[in-house]
Amino acid sequence: MIMNNNTVITQFFLLGLPIPPEKQHLFYTLFLAMYLTTVLGNLIIIVLILLDSHLHIPMYFFLSNLSFSDLCFTSSTMPNLLQNMQSNDTSITYAGCLTQMYFSNIFGGLEIFFLVIMAYDRYVAICLPLHYTSIMSPKLCVCLVLFSWVFAVLNSLLHTLLLARLSFCEDRVIRHFFCDISALINLACSDIYINELVIFFLGGPLMVIPFLLIVVSYVHIVFSIIKVSSTQAIHKVFSTCGSHLSVVSLFYGTVIGLYLCPSGNTFTVKEASMAMMYTVVTPMLNPFIYSLRNRDIKEALVRVLIKKKVSL
Repeated sequence: MIMNNNTVITQFFLLGLPIPPEKQHLFYTLFLAMYLTTVLGNLIIIVLILLDSHLHIPMYFFLSNLSFSDLCFTSSTMPNLLQNMQSNDTSITYAGCLTQMYFSNIFGGLEIFFLVIMAYDRYVAICLPLHYTSIMSPKLCVCLVLFSWVFAVLNSLLHTLLLARLSFCEDRVIRHFFCDISALINLACSDIYINELVIFFLGGPLMVIPFLLIVVSYVHIVFSIIKVSSTQAIHKVFSTCGSHLSVVSLFYGTVIGLYLCPSGNTFTVKEASMAMMYTVVTPMLNPFIYSLRNRDIKEALVRVLIKKKVSL
């Protein structure tokens, strides 16, 4: 609980999305469809990779982890948003708010790390194919995933503990559709200098450096393919890299814009749209961009379905 002038803060109120009342049902249906698509798409990827032994390679090991983080990242915010859109009660307990922030930060951080790891995996596979097996060993793959989890958990825990020490003003309306760290800090009455310092010096590099590493990886991939491949292969690589980079840019661009270039205490339509992009749209697109267009995944789906029919 948070004390300010001997007042105990037990709950906050989420402002929600700036949607006109007459369009609430329309947007509720849209967001519900997007959430269900995200859950179904990512679950299909996870199940296929678990069931099909042909997919037990580093690329799909990382992809299954990305799908899991996408699923959990969206689930940390969307169910609460959908419930609030159908209810007049938009309150959330203090403990519930910190819990939501804690888990959304964990899975948002994992999203960042897994996108970088997958870009590195593709770089090694295309630019250093003869050394792929020795470089991307099972031990390294597990270590990369474990490091991502440890860093994401510790980073989120640090931000949560720093936020828990703050006292809050009488205004308990969070100008967001979920308990976002920047929106909560704006409600604080105590000194937030340390919080802002940690966000800038820890959160800034966490967002910018991975994005630059991904871009560098794909630049190397493109130049490597141009040197040795045919026009058709080059077109295919540009198409694949372009779709991957578009999703990466969508995710990182909106996150960097929101957290490193905040506009103030207001929650505008532009900011709401940017928040929806990285919390809902990107996790929904990832299964289609990274896997459902992939021939290996399609063949695995066929094998799993045939095996199921035979067993019946």
